[in-house]
Amino acid sequence: MTNESAQSIVLGDVEIIRIVEWQGPFAPARALVPDAGAEVWKDNEEWLAPDHWAPDGDSAVMALQTWVLRSGGRTVLVDTGVGDGRERPHSPHFHHRQDGFLGRLERAGVRPEDVDVVVNTHLHADHVGWNTRPVEGGWAPTFPNARYLLPAADDFHFGPENAYGGGLQEEDRLIYGDSVAPVHRAELVTLWDGSHRIDENLVLESAPGHTPGSAVLRLASGTDRAVFVGDLLHSPVQILDPERASCFCLDPAGAAVSRRRILERAADERELVVPAHFGGAGAAEVRREGTGFAVAAWAAYGDTERVRR
Repeated sequence: MTNESAQSIVLGDVEIIRIVEWQGPFAPARALVPDAGAEVWKDNEEWLAPDHWAPDGDSAVMALQTWVLRSGGRTVLVDTGVGDGRERPHSPHFHHRQDGFLGRLERAGVRPEDVDVVVNTHLHADHVGWNTRPVEGGWAPTFPNARYLLPAADDFHFGPENAYGGGLQEEDRLIYGDSVAPVHRAELVTLWDGSHRIDENLVLESAPGHTPGSAVLRLASGTDRAVFVGDLLHSPVQILDPERASCFCLDPAGAAVSRRRILERAADERELVVPAHFGGAGAAEVRREGTGFAVAAWAAYGDTERVRR
């Protein structure tokens, strides 16, 4: 399923536009989050289905999407999806995709040359794909006027300085080669570690575990707060118990530590939690509940109100 329409919400002085590249059943639920047993999904079916779980096929429902932030007079993209025409032989959902994502971006009023900042929360295939586009048999930056903000730890782990070591797979070499190396060659990359302030509203913070350099982007404008958490969360069942790692986490224990820390702060400071892959509303407020958390409200687009569940 592909969503052709863009959705938007305004937080403080920042407009957030959601661009969906793809959405639908992605993987067996208990393969995606191995520590969440069948009873977890079944007990929460009323609100997990159909946006986050397809009970008939026991599949986790996910989205591939980019978040466009208009902040401080600049246009910021948070993650760039899978990209078209990529060699991803080990990932059937990503292999040789042709989704027309740039057309949807332009229909939302964003031309490639207008983008000022690209944030890759980490360097997995579905977060860096549209960093580049095919040009004369090679790859060139899609957003030629942007600074690409990459976590230094991920760039080292996945890049040639690590000699593609650390248990990397052939697909990791392909991803770096077509989606990361070209923006380095164009001298558009800023590597950062720890934290990095983009403007008065936006700051990047390290949240390692999913990958060595996994990051979150915090938004604070007026009284509104949000945190774009990348792949710290793949499914709402991880909100219920942040100890549950996804099958894609390189360091599950480290990811759990980062996930709990970010969710605690989000609950205490009423930050809207914006994961990379949630379907449905795509973002939620959370509250503390026992040793875990619960969804207090889903985001509503078109205004700054929230829809209560």
